[in-house]
Amino acid sequence: MATLAETLLEPSARPSVVKDFVQVIEDEVRSKSGLKGLAIKTAFKTVKAFKPGIIPAVADVLLDEFVQALEPLYEEFSATDGDDFGKYVVRHGDRVAETLLSITDRRADGSKHKTLVKAYRKLRPQGKKQVVTAMPRISDMLRRQGV
Repeated sequence: MATLAETLLEPSARPSVVKDFVQVIEDEVRSKSGLKGLAIKTAFKTVKAFKPGIIPAVADVLLDEFVQALEPLYEEFSATDGDDFGKYVVRHGDRVAETLLSITDRRADGSKHKTLVKAYRKLRPQGKKQVVTAMPRISDMLRRQGV
């Protein structure tokens, strides 16, 4: 069985993976409602206005780190003879969320873009809940990408 990196970071597959990753983000933001949803949508709009094209660019940059961080989970999944990594990710949503957020936290800590960091910090307290909520979409994305 190919590793997660061999599947998702393959140069010919990467553009599709990044496009799918961006779509998951946009669909999640669009699905938010209420006051928290308004805050998320406003922060997302601020980030996109700050630098057009930033969402696909950041998705592309983060993809390598996300895949590397998820590789141990994929190895665990592979060892169980599981047939659907997407379902496995959903079942381990808390762990996946913590893993992914540790990467974005580290990136925010080292960023010089104060506007982006401010928007991130404002949303971060709800970050884990939001990422866990996104697990079904992430799961679907992984299936579309052949994982």
